[in-house]
Amino acid sequence: MSLKIVFSGFGGQGVLMMGYVLAVAGMKEDKHVTFLPAYGAEVRGGTANCTVVVSDEEIASPIASSPEFVVAMNYPSMIKYQNMVKSSGTMFLNSDLITEAPAREDIKLVRVPVNTLAHDMGADRSLNMVMLGAVREVTDIVSGKSILTAIETVLAGKKQKLIDMNQKAVSVGADFIRGSK
Repeated sequence: MSLKIVFSGFGGQGVLMMGYVLAVAGMKEDKHVTFLPAYGAEVRGGTANCTVVVSDEEIASPIASSPEFVVAMNYPSMIKYQNMVKSSGTMFLNSDLITEAPAREDIKLVRVPVNTLAHDMGADRSLNMVMLGAVREVTDIVSGKSILTAIETVLAGKKQKLIDMNQKAVSVGADFIRGSK
């Protein structure tokens, strides 16, 4: 099994963090993983994206030319990546910022109101982990436990105090998906 996913959005939405946590979770499960961040010289509010490939076998290339999954945290990202996701793939949309649908009808859409869910839990900056929880629940790319452990690893040290909040946000995203089925 090999899954390719592109995370995209504005700088400051935690797009790279989503991909990094997923990559660390994959490594904790002894999977082969690539993490390829891409961002320009933009500051908060500019665009950012990353590609993550998680596989049971060696990965030939970190480039995901036709990913099975694309996460669009804002409208410009949906427009940019809608044609990249493979036919019958899935696009996750931050439905708080994206009200329109992609022009394609051959992909599945998963709409998650991540800004609202993060705000309701009192953690506006954890919207990325809410989306990651939703992605994990739909894709089953890694276990929920591995995601929670990866958050501990990634935030150890200076950001230790953010671990509980981010782990809760992952659960909120997963619960949203379970509740919408």
